Amino acid sequence: MDETLITKLFTDLCATVGQPAAKREEVRVWSMSGVERLNFPDGSTAIFKYATRPFDTEDRALRQARARDIPVPQVFASTTRKEWLGMFLEDLGPATREANDLDGAAAAATLHAAPRAGAVPVLDEEGLRALPGRATDHLRRLREAGRWSDTHDVAGGLDALAGAAEARAAGATLEPFGWVHSEFHPTSLHIGTTGWRLLDFARAFTGPGLLDLASWHGTLDAPDTGRTRVFLETYVAEGGHQEALADRGGLAAEAWALGWHRVWIIEWFLEQAVRWVNDPATDPAYLKVVRRHLNDAVRLLEP
Repeated sequence: MDETLITKLFTDLCATVGQPAAKREEVRVWSMSGVERLNFPDGSTAIFKYATRPFDTEDRALRQARARDIPVPQVFASTTRKEWLGMFLEDLGPATREANDLDGAAAAATLHAAPRAGAVPVLDEEGLRALPGRATDHLRRLREAGRWSDTHDVAGGLDALAGAAEARAAGATLEPFGWVHSEFHPTSLHIGTTGWRLLDFARAFTGPGLLDLASWHGTLDAPDTGRTRVFLETYVAEGGHQEALADRGGLAAEAWALGWHRVWIIEWFLEQAVRWVNDPATDPAYLKVVRRHLNDAVRLLEP
């Protein structure tokens, strides 16, 4: 990470909001993004968030969400330099408690009821059908680079999913279809003294809202269709779309959601490996994740 570039983003934003340099406190920093809390001399605070591609359009997504009455942090200012985005965001303060399933269901119902966003990627039925093929293309490029060579099992699993994709993608545009947060986890739902806010819209898109509902319980454990079904029912009870419970692609809603969510993750991890991260040292960890999710996807989507 280019610290000089990050400092320039910070300086540009301070000038935009008319504040002198603030005290910066690191909250979380990754190789492609970071979050800091700012303390200005006048006693006010803000959050400084910076990120590089493909996370460099979050300011637009947050502004669109706020304009559609989705509870998100306010963007005070944003700027870009050399494919890096910098933002000053509303400081929500410490969370008063962790989000639970009821909170998540209610937040998802609000998100999915909002008018659709413009100028964000769309993942419809055609887009779902293309995911296994896109993942295969990423795998081919890795192999051509002399990486991921012993992955015949991965190629075979992706081929099986590609063969079943047309049938299994059916129903993608059933409601809820619209806003998809894409990183919808309890850690992305901030509950504070003034209510709740959704965080982390860097990869928001228009698509099947069931992908959000499938992601809520995380991906560290094996997908639990029973638990997800209960969450879907809670979502409907909290005002979510009744069609969230409808079968689609010849599968129960919970299996469809969990299966396609895993396919979406597989394609994302393969794209990271070949394009965004592109570091052979990360290959063993990425391959382990891809294999695990691929096994889950094949089991759930039954190609």
